[in-house]
Amino acid sequence: MAPRATPADYIRLARPMQWAKGAFVLVGPVYGRAITSVESAIPVLCAFLAFGLASSACYVHNDIRDREADRAHPRKRNRPIAAGRIRIGPAYLYSVVLAALAALAILPVPGGSIHLWSRELLGACVGLYVLNVLAYSSFLKHKIVADVMSLSLGFVLRVLGGCAAVGVEPSSWLLNVTFFVSMFLAFGKRLGERRTLGQGAAAARGVHSIYTDDLLRMAVVVTGVATLITYAIYVQDQAQYYTKGFNLLWITMLPATYCLLRAMVKVEVGEYDDPTELALRDRPFQAAAAVFGLLSLGLILIFRMHAWR
Repeated sequence: MAPRATPADYIRLARPMQWAKGAFVLVGPVYGRAITSVESAIPVLCAFLAFGLASSACYVHNDIRDREADRAHPRKRNRPIAAGRIRIGPAYLYSVVLAALAALAILPVPGGSIHLWSRELLGACVGLYVLNVLAYSSFLKHKIVADVMSLSLGFVLRVLGGCAAVGVEPSSWLLNVTFFVSMFLAFGKRLGERRTLGQGAAAARGVHSIYTDDLLRMAVVVTGVATLITYAIYVQDQAQYYTKGFNLLWITMLPATYCLLRAMVKVEVGEYDDPTELALRDRPFQAAAAVFGLLSLGLILIFRMHAWR
């Protein structure tokens, strides 16, 4: 007889730790300098909740589809559905409830032409995100490169959703950095899986029968370098706003470079099989990421205040 599901099982099934990826909705409003008060932050919070709840609904759907493959994975086999603690029927209902809550989270965002159709555009981004995840779960995850591009599109849609919520037009560099860094994370995850699972990687994720270590290692390096170059171009373009003796925004290149290179090393040696897991557990990485965030936010606020004078 299967063990009875507990509230903790349902919380775990929703994977709230993955909501950290929703931080990408903040990027556009922060760099676009659109958050000027608590009131202006509410639409961004709504976007964060909408994407978080939508992602949880998709995770449940994905775990239902992948329950057999997950049982062959040393870590994923402990997921509530794969382990048999949550039955398929209640899991489907849970997914629908989470999706409905995601739709409700969008409602407080202002809509209509006066607000540049913020609510409607955010809803479209969340809807496209769900369709993209469903397409990934159904067939794209079995296609090399397309699987990673689909995952990366999910991050780009989060950025677009955050911009839509506050009526900010996303810049090309912002979309490029998001796209490249998310591809870096996805390729890094696949390389990490091969490091930790070895010959069993293909059983846990079928696309590993096509990917090779050398190909994934090259893809991680290429997308990591592309991310740094794209961000460096942004830093150079912003020199007119942040120069006091020299371009102070350049300082943020240091923690950004450290984070990417440390992620490469940790995934390469097999210490983590997912860069997202590294971000949640690796203290040096977290410290560098915090320094990058604080420096970026501090410089934006200081120079914006200076511009107001």
